[in-house]
Amino acid sequence: MAVHASYPAIVKRLKRAEGHLRSIVAMLEEGRECLDVAQQLQAVEKAVAGAKKTLVHDHVDHCLDEAVAKGGKHASDAVREFKAITKYL
Repeated sequence: MAVHASYPAIVKRLKRAEGHLRSIVAMLEEGRECLDVAQQLQAVEKAVAGAKKTLVHDHVDHCLDEAVAKGGKHASDAVREFKAITKYL
């Protein structure tokens, strides 16, 4: 698997989500208000969804474009892969 230019931003976003998850666990253990916990959960969902969106778009923009440009079997594989990755959108 190749490392793309977007990967550092994705890692940063996921690490931020990881930190939020740790704080959510602590909030629950401390008995914090449900509204506060729900807000933090929303932040985690947005961070993970953003990371996924960036990853899928990057894959389509680079990997699939390259495969289609090569043509032949590469193009067929790219179409099959595109169909598979769309279930994550």
